[in-house]
Amino acid sequence: MTDEAPSKSRREPMTRVDTAWLRMERPTNLMMITGVMMFDTPMSLERLKKVIKQRFLAFPRFTQKAVDTGAAAFWEVDQDFDLDHHVRLTALPGRAGKRELERFTSQMASSPLDQTKPLWQFHLVEKYGGGSALVTRIHHCYADGIALVQVLLSLTDTTAEAKKSSALEKAWLKKDGEKVKRRFGTVDRAMKMTENLLSKGMEMYRDPSLATVLAKEGTDIARELALALSLSDDPDTVFKGRLGISKRVAWAEPLDLEEVKAVGRAFDCTVNDVLLASAAGALRSYMLERGEQLDGVTLRATVPVNLRPLEHAQKLGNHFGLVFLDLPVGEHNPARRLERVAAHMRMLKTSRQAAATFGALAAVGMAPAGIQSIALEMFSRKASLVATNVPGPQLPLYLGGCKIHEMMFWVPQNGSIGVGISIMSYNGKVHFGLIGDAKLIPDPDAIIRRFRPEFEKLLYLALMGSWEDTIYAEDAEALMPAEE
Repeated sequence: MTDEAPSKSRREPMTRVDTAWLRMERPTNLMMITGVMMFDTPMSLERLKKVIKQRFLAFPRFTQKAVDTGAAAFWEVDQDFDLDHHVRLTALPGRAGKRELERFTSQMASSPLDQTKPLWQFHLVEKYGGGSALVTRIHHCYADGIALVQVLLSLTDTTAEAKKSSALEKAWLKKDGEKVKRRFGTVDRAMKMTENLLSKGMEMYRDPSLATVLAKEGTDIARELALALSLSDDPDTVFKGRLGISKRVAWAEPLDLEEVKAVGRAFDCTVNDVLLASAAGALRSYMLERGEQLDGVTLRATVPVNLRPLEHAQKLGNHFGLVFLDLPVGEHNPARRLERVAAHMRMLKTSRQAAATFGALAAVGMAPAGIQSIALEMFSRKASLVATNVPGPQLPLYLGGCKIHEMMFWVPQNGSIGVGISIMSYNGKVHFGLIGDAKLIPDPDAIIRRFRPEFEKLLYLALMGSWEDTIYAEDAEALMPAEE
């Protein structure tokens, strides 16, 4: 695999950025990436353990625990590693439907992992929807979302017949970019922003260490970091406030990816622009219902940007930066909202903001605990939510012989940020999920259910072909034809 087997007799130093994510954990914001897979047919615990042992543990890092001495952080082999602790069977109460699975996932997203053991767990949910579900929790210090999604995909096959080595795994290990692109369909689009962000200094792109970042792009990064630090704090809204220790998770019925692409073509923007604009519309509608005054209001989302080349996407560790994206929730016209989101995304693609925040994270990882807390709070005040979009494979996958019907994931929020939006495409569908602090968003479905209507407004306008002449009522979120 991609990682060499660690020595049992020594500790392996943790990178500065991974250390930052380890130390970023708070009771109010656990640094876990949480995922859900739903299967068409039942999966046995024995079959799941076999897959985990053969493929997941082929990455030696997952047999290691994180050790933080205060002065430094290390990876250390767990001499008492027990697979039964990490792979567990559970059942849902009552009807064992979507709402019950959302509640269980919420509980798992609110429960810290055992710091004395490797920081990951798989929870197999039996008798869900005629099949099974799998809830995964992995600490962010092991890897970023892009890498962990690819690690989880390496557990799968393209047919119900399990192979000695996954076809997907083989594609990655060939390190053949074109073959990987053909197999995964839309994964290459996830890299386009990175290529634009780091079009110069490819050595930094291929080895995104702090020293290389500073050496190759020091002036631009210093400028971008100064700009990021000079941003005003995000406005006080229903999404700001004192956080609790409980999270709430929900996901929407999937959209058709071809319809999303059609809207993107009609408005001359990307799939990502369309989805984030739809999310902004859903947030706006929810905020209006809660009595917010939104004229001229813009929320910021921190958006992770991958900084590793495609052929290294399955390597562990954190190799990403963050950009601050404006979500114009004060704009009542859906088409104008989309235009503004797309324009800001284009601007971010030519900036060095992602590389600047990567360098800042590395610096935070080297700083004393008190400085880390101050820096973390400073950054988190400048945004209200985290938004991620990971394009997945556009073909059906199987895990342990069971077909994956749907998949979704959520990345952690940091500091005082209490809301996360996740978008993932898989097998021709787009899956939209939300995680929020229970004090801020006690019922995340109240936002989730608005996502499709907001997208359908854009789809309607795309089909009309003359959206510029459409008038919208300020006090209604429905399309209003121009009066004669």
